[in-house]
Amino acid sequence: MPGKMDCFGQTDRGLRRPSNEDHFLIADLNKALRIHQTSLNFDDEETLFGISQGMMLLVADGMGGHAAGEHASRLTVESLTHSILNCMPWFFSRDAEGDDDLRSALERALHRCQQRLQSEARAHPSVQGMGTTLTAAYVHWPRATIVHAGDSRCYLLRGTELKQITRDHTLAQQIVEESEFHSPDILQSRWAHVLWNAIGSGNEAVKPEVHQFDLQIGDVLLLCTDGLTKHVQPPEIRRTLSRNNEARATCQLLIDETLAGGGADNVTVVIARFVDENPQSERIQAIAEESLVEANLQDTVAEMAAITEAPAELEEIPELAPRPV
Repeated sequence: MPGKMDCFGQTDRGLRRPSNEDHFLIADLNKALRIHQTSLNFDDEETLFGISQGMMLLVADGMGGHAAGEHASRLTVESLTHSILNCMPWFFSRDAEGDDDLRSALERALHRCQQRLQSEARAHPSVQGMGTTLTAAYVHWPRATIVHAGDSRCYLLRGTELKQITRDHTLAQQIVEESEFHSPDILQSRWAHVLWNAIGSGNEAVKPEVHQFDLQIGDVLLLCTDGLTKHVQPPEIRRTLSRNNEARATCQLLIDETLAGGGADNVTVVIARFVDENPQSERIQAIAEESLVEANLQDTVAEMAAITEAPAELEEIPELAPRPV
């Protein structure tokens, strides 16, 4: 990867829920070789690790009373982790065929999660009806594959544009997409919290939604549960992600904004920033942006002077000091 990934995740119970039913995961996928015996200069039982085969990021938002939601999201994260380790190929060709293979592997992994939760519900009637959302990103630079079920979200910030990658699998969103006649307030109605697609709940098969695209240096991925988006709207999310803070600090900012907005639900965020390995690059870019702002300000002053025909009365715009390198 011609750069590095700055990644961090954070979860909070919120202000109104007695427990936290969200879970998240950030994992580096490596091949490993465990040496039992050798004539080479290695210790017995030493484990050697290969280069990274990718990163897995995910959030899960459990649902169901009496702690069943926490149980569902935890089992799903564990099941997906097991599938990645034991059922998925380690190598995918970087072409359309490789994309299809990875898509199929992740779809099968979600179906295994579904089977795991349904098996648990049959064995323990007290957790029947439990379910969870799941939004995961498999990143093998520069390719990102998103697999999703429910109403957690994946966002991509590229430049100044924030794009919601995933769809909300709610009845309200389905009505908006499939019906020409609906109330403009449908996305704020009770149907906005009713899922038609999730892992576990009911006997219907989960319907994985998959997206694949190339990442660029400067991109930011955000995975979040709906505890964030209930209180922090996309324009606010875009502004916070655009501040170019480290991922840890940005996670804390989003959690703080959620709690300031009411914190009605558990909230979980995972942020991955794809930055240049050369630390000078970001500073140079920042200085260039400041220079552009300065040039725009000076152009504006010149235009105002021409309009008012009083350039002498306009104050000179002070030069912007470049950030220390």
